[in-house]
Amino acid sequence: MATATSVTFDDVRAAAVRLDDIAHRTPVLTSRILNARAGAEVFIKCENLQRVGAFKFRGAYNAVALLSPEQRARGVVAHSSGNHAQAIALAARELGTSAVVLMPEDAPRPKREATAGYGAEIVTYDRYKEDRIALSRALADERGMTLIPPFDHPDVIAGQGTATLELLDEVGELDALLAPVGGGGLLAGTAIAAKALRPATRVIGVEPEAGDDTKRSLERGERVTIPVPRTIADGQALPTPGELTFGINRRLADGVVLVSDAEIVEAMRFAFEYLKIVLEPSGATALAAVLSGRVEGTPRRIGLIASGGNVDSRRFADLLAAH
Repeated sequence: MATATSVTFDDVRAAAVRLDDIAHRTPVLTSRILNARAGAEVFIKCENLQRVGAFKFRGAYNAVALLSPEQRARGVVAHSSGNHAQAIALAARELGTSAVVLMPEDAPRPKREATAGYGAEIVTYDRYKEDRIALSRALADERGMTLIPPFDHPDVIAGQGTATLELLDEVGELDALLAPVGGGGLLAGTAIAAKALRPATRVIGVEPEAGDDTKRSLERGERVTIPVPRTIADGQALPTPGELTFGINRRLADGVVLVSDAEIVEAMRFAFEYLKIVLEPSGATALAAVLSGRVEGTPRRIGLIASGGNVDSRRFADLLAAH
């Protein structure tokens, strides 16, 4: 069984080699207006421009690539509200295997359509009444396929850490590095890479106020379960952190801050108007934390991961109009 020390920096570096010329090396944006608002130099790692429109492709491809030939022949199962679903679907197609993805009934339409477009079979469930982990395990057992969860998997975590590897290679020293937190895989991979390369960098997770399970868990020293959050940040609407990710984040992360849905929308608006990029709500939470002054102390250089951009034009417009 994987433990909090079983994912190492060497795993992240190996994943980077595996992803070379497969995943995009996404750009890092800067903005004088953002720097003035933040009172610091801010570097944005644009994973919204990654394949499938989110960082999730890194971990999904790394995990599928490490399957045995026998496992690939049988196919993979995943559960996801959208971005991991698309990532698994594309990774499976690229690596010549099949994918079945369990998605909530209320998953955003573009994410469902993209997942199906990459060739995956979609099975739906009610996220507020049914246990997706139990359902996906049963599906994997029934079909003899390998389950690749969206965050609580060592190869997925290692893949997600490659975004930080690229960011630090490009910008050097950072006083603080912010990453959105859903199940904790991105934060865990970020922390592993950052603490290996820049031990003094503070690694901070960002959650929506309604979905503060990781913050509560870190403060309690044990995993806490909350009701399924109702937040515009659908990729972070989880009731509890992963077991493996929580162990890593408890050991390496320096804390979690919260942002409101209104602050997330303001970050989406800022990114669109000033940075000329589109961010989905979950992809905008780290930027929201910087714009809202949630980073304590006086960091001079701040990095953040804009984790995804999968939002359709109607929902984007509706969110901005409503706030």
